[in-house]
Amino acid sequence: MYIVQIASECAPVIKVGGLGDVVYGLSRELEGRGHCVELILPKYDNMGYDQIWGMHDAYRDLWVPWYGGAIHCSVYCGWVHGRLCFFIEPHSGDNFFNRGCYYGCHDDNMRFAFFSKAALEFLLRSNKRPDVIHCHDWQTGLVPVLLFEIYKYNGMWNQRVCYTIHNFKHQGFGGSEILWATGLNRESYYFHYDRLRDNFNPFSLNFMKGGIVFSNFVTTVSPNHGLEVQFGDYSYGLGHTLYLHQNKFRGVLNGIDYDIWNPEIDRFIPATYTAKTLADKAKNKKALRDRLLLQDVDKPIVAYIGRLDEQKGVHLVHHAIYRALFKKAQFVLLGAATERAIGSWFAHEKRHLNDNPDIHIELGFNEELSHLIYAGADLIVVPSHYEPCGLTQMIGLKYGAVPVVRGVGGLVDTVFDRDYDTQKLPEQRNGYVFYQTDPAALESALDRAIDLWYESPAQFRQLQAQGMGYDYSWNYPGKEYLEIYDLICYR
Repeated sequence: MYIVQIASECAPVIKVGGLGDVVYGLSRELEGRGHCVELILPKYDNMGYDQIWGMHDAYRDLWVPWYGGAIHCSVYCGWVHGRLCFFIEPHSGDNFFNRGCYYGCHDDNMRFAFFSKAALEFLLRSNKRPDVIHCHDWQTGLVPVLLFEIYKYNGMWNQRVCYTIHNFKHQGFGGSEILWATGLNRESYYFHYDRLRDNFNPFSLNFMKGGIVFSNFVTTVSPNHGLEVQFGDYSYGLGHTLYLHQNKFRGVLNGIDYDIWNPEIDRFIPATYTAKTLADKAKNKKALRDRLLLQDVDKPIVAYIGRLDEQKGVHLVHHAIYRALFKKAQFVLLGAATERAIGSWFAHEKRHLNDNPDIHIELGFNEELSHLIYAGADLIVVPSHYEPCGLTQMIGLKYGAVPVVRGVGGLVDTVFDRDYDTQKLPEQRNGYVFYQTDPAALESALDRAIDLWYESPAQFRQLQAQGMGYDYSWNYPGKEYLEIYDLICYR
């Protein structure tokens, strides 16, 4: 099968969050199963060019229709850790992707509307006819719209689209200018509730809604999150649209790349280990303490790795620091704030706790250090307000860092409470879960985890080993996506 992924990110060359990891990991898995996979990405000026091998011209004179004229583009080709990627570079005064950033511009909607149009134009002009076009998040929500309203009449009538939504909070909005720029044009047609009109703002087009309506199949990134967005409050206004298209919607759990996140082969940690040699994890714990100047004492290390924002339950992250100290544990935080107020809050905490030998707060992100924290930590907290899938808890499990999570999204699909879970047998349970958003709920789970570490070390090690035994690689998600591709291509 010939599959083209169209996305705004692909790790490690373009990475802001989990989207980049998913695009790369899924592509790698599909290729490993014998399928042809290519990726189409924007050519940002600030992407990791050192991660691209053999970059060269692939299509020099791509003219992309835009408003009443056309924008000249160059398309470059290169390999990103074995994945064949095409990078689209527009030459216009708009400088769509020469901004020194990936997102956050006032005209992001126009930037990615253009990218969606350019990606399809490149497929058309280069005579590429994939069986499946797999596009991701709001940035490519217009791809299925453009394909089925324009490009299928120009020779791309047999292509099918799978559309994956990673985060419903960011949906992409625009007005009639989007229609006139892309050539869709017909305002009365697209400003219809059954097509692109936003469910709550009749004067706005919704990119993500367009992706849902016009694609052949829609997925989100975990089965439980699929239920949350259909029947709960996590769809941010798209619940009724998902209800109307429920027959082509499914939650598929993301995977992680065990060639990167694996304590058996991790080149960033001083001592590799497995579930059978779990005692060697202590060497990484010692190395983590030495690097972060924590005192070397007989205490558990609790860690948080991730963004510092409201989605991640930042108030509970803050509470976890002091609760861990109260319970005679150490705490390590590695994360970057997404808002200035949150950044200032945690910078204050860093200064306030700077002389405490049981805590280290690292503001920013360091990939190498994150590996050492996973390898050295006994517990990893993920107290998210909402979490479509979550990679942190899956990586923590692989490294024997027992997760303490809030029971939302993909966290429910991957972590099973040692004491209270009813789905799994005791020997299959792997962490601790709480459900409310108040500090007492976090304490109920975190206290049980720390108490087990102190009172029953053998049982704690058994819990670590049980977590390490889970397979959250791309093996199962890859198989499920191929089933979806077969469904939409051959039904």
